[in-house]
Formats: sequence, C-alpha cells, structure tokens
Amino acid sequence: MAVTFYNLKAESGLKKLDEYLLSRSYITGYQASKDDITVYSALPSVPSYEYGNVARWYKHIDALLRISGVSGEGSGVTVESSLVAEDAVATPPVSDTKAAEAEDDDDDDVDLFGEETEEEKKAAEERAAAVKASGKKKESGKSSVLLDVKPWDDETDMKKLEEAVRSVQMEGLFWGASKLVPVGYGIKKLQIMLTIVDDLVSVDDMVEDRLTAEPINEYVQSCDIVAFNKICK
Repeated sequence: MAVTFYNLKAESGLKKLDEYLLSRSYITGYQASKDDITVYSALPSVPSYEYGNVARWYKHIDALLRISGVSGEGSGVTVESSLVAEDAVATPPVSDTKAAEAEDDDDDDVDLFGEETEEEKKAAEERAAAVKASGKKKESGKSSVLLDVKPWDDETDMKKLEEAVRSVQMEGLFWGASKLVPVGYGIKKLQIMLTIVDDLVSVDDMVEDRLTAEPINEYVQSCDIVAFNKICK
C-alpha cells in the first residue's frame, strides 16, 4: 500500500513524519529503498534534532547514499506539497451528519423537477464566476532523480567533472548530494541526486543536450538514470 506525506517543508508535515518513523527504520519495508530516496529528496534541509526520529532516519539514508547507494524498489510513496487536515476522520463530523439527516427529512418538501428561478440562475452564475476567478494553476509535479555520471577513464579529473555537471543550471533544476563510486580498474563514477520540476525539465534532454555535449563531454562519457521517483503531483 502506497504511503503519502504532506508538506514536509512545514512543521506539521515534519511532525507527522516523525511520528511515522517512531517505530520504523525505513519509509517502507525492512531495507532502504527508493521510497526513502523520495522522502529524503523532498526535505529542504537536514532535519532539526527536535524531530529525533526524522533526524536519525535522514542521517542513516544520507550515509547509505554516500557509501553504497540504495537499490531497494520499495512499495511506493508520494509526497504532496499541499496541506491537509491534522487528523483525518473516518466518519463524517457530527454537524455534517445532522445536516444530512435534516436534508433527508426535508426531501419530501423539495420539488426536484421544479423550474429554476431567475434568482437561482443568477446565484449559480455568480458562484461559477467566483470559482473561475479564484482558480489557481495546479502546482507542477516534482521528481527526484539519481544519476550515474561516468568519466572517460581513470585519468579524468573527477572534481572538474562534478563542477562541470553542476554548472548546468536550468529553471526547475536543483542539484543535491553526490558521491564517487568505484567501478573497477581505478575508475570511479559520480553518483549525484537532483530534483526537477517535471513541466520545466526533461532529464533525457538535459543529458543529451548538456551533460554529454560540448564542453562537458570533455569529462563525461555517459550518464544513466539509476532512480526516478515522483515527489508530488
């Protein structure tokens, strides 16, 4: 069953996550997975120790990403940027129940097929106009991406390679943590995290047009997407 978290940039969202991790080592399952990467990427900064469970989990995931990476698939997790009620209710509030009962009692008095009056039409038009005027553009989705960047050989300056990669700046692109991972024969690859706004950034286009094109291809041989996870809708 997929897990959903809300507005992890707010105190209420962090509090809920802290309560969730009270009895858990990972977001889902018994090993680190892509679900942990998704939530890790959604946090804007290192959590305060006020949220002890979140801070413990964050430090552990950060260490895994730097040392060995995270390969577990997970069960699926979504992080929404919007706020929700502090406590979800399984049954309607008492006031709503009473209102529903009152509606049922009045059903016999309502003419379901009566002609709509001019006043009712005007009120409906005003409500529709108000809804249209107050409508806001839905926030674009965001995704967290884990990218493997491979050099040409063991003589490639990996510090300059990373500087070249991070020099790519685009609206909706945010670079995150990185580490060097040995691949054999003295060669290391750069593993780097990034967050993108889906409507603004295409990772495939960025790799083809920027990361493996001049002048960055002086250092970069190829790029592979290791993980691609939705953060919010």
